Formats: sequence, C-alpha cells, structure tokens
Amino acid sequence: MCGRYMFEPKRNREIARIYELATQAGYQPTTGEVFPSNQTALVIAQQQKIQVVAMKWGFPGFHKGQLIINARSESVTEKKMFAKSFQARRCVYPTSGFFEWTPDKQKYWFNYNDQPEPLYIGGFYNIFEGTPQSILMTTAPNDSVSIIHNRMPLILKKSEIRTWLMDDEFANHFLTRQMPMLMRQKVTSE
Repeated sequence: MCGRYMFEPKRNREIARIYELATQAGYQPTTGEVFPSNQTALVIAQQQKIQVVAMKWGFPGFHKGQLIINARSESVTEKKMFAKSFQARRCVYPTSGFFEWTPDKQKYWFNYNDQPEPLYIGGFYNIFEGTPQSILMTTAPNDSVSIIHNRMPLILKKSEIRTWLMDDEFANHFLTRQMPMLMRQKVTSE
C-alpha cells in the first residue's frame, strides 16, 4: 500500500534541494514522516518545464472525510476516477524511503540502503474544488517487499523522472516494470 514515507531535507542534499525549490516557490511541504492529507513536495511538469510544488496527498474518497491515497498501476488506465489524471497530470513524490507494516503491525522502512537516499515514487494529481491533490501509485511487490506487504510503490530512477512526466508511452509501459530490490529495516520505536 504505502501509507507513509519520509521526506528528510536535513539528511540528504538532493532532498534538501527539492525542499528548497518548493519553499522558494512559496510552498511549505511536510518534512520528516509524511502522512496522507499532508502537504507533500512533488515534482511536476507544467508547460514543458519541470517544477517542484507541494499539494495535499490523497484524492477525495466516496465518503465524507475519506482519502484515497494509492492507485494500482495495473488498473489505473481503466479506472474512471484515475485514467484522465494519470494521462494528463503525472507527478513524482521525492522521498527518503517509505514504510510498510506486517499484518501484526511491525513497521519497516524501505530504501536502497540503510541511508536515506532519494527514492522517487510515481503518481498523478487532479484539481478538486480548486485544490490540487495527489495520489501515489503502487504495484506488485518484488521479493524485497513481498514478505512484508502485498503492494509496493511504483519506483522511478532519477534519470526517468522527466520522461515519466512528459512521455505518455513511456509512462504506460512503466506501469508493468519490475521494481528495484530494496533494503528493509525494522522500525523499533515511534
């Protein structure tokens, strides 16, 4: 699923630069552990230019107060709620790793190694009553995540961000790509 992730500008220069670009543009993205409904730093493309913005994480759900925070890569192009946004308004979540929980509520942090390297997650956004809101994408897990959870985020390399944002054909093919192997660390305290 991916219900929380880290965004730590003080622990990584690349994430710090993304945070700086967001704040220079007048946004105040959440730092540290990011929860659904928080203002999240996002990389988007507008008028063929890459920009860093912040917007609320989660689409309005079917019930008052409900948020839909993830979209399945396997069905995103078929779901009426997601298809047009995916095609027209893709985004990237810059993170310092993400969390998953086991069925017995053990929390694990995932990244490429034990340091908070930038880990980029594909997503998309839409405008609801004048407010931009984003959703991140999940896919079938690989072996590094499947023993903890039955979904994992759709992870992009830094070199793929521009293409993901601007190339529809690439984005559609990427939906079925095998995800990179990750390291996991059990989180022992909140």
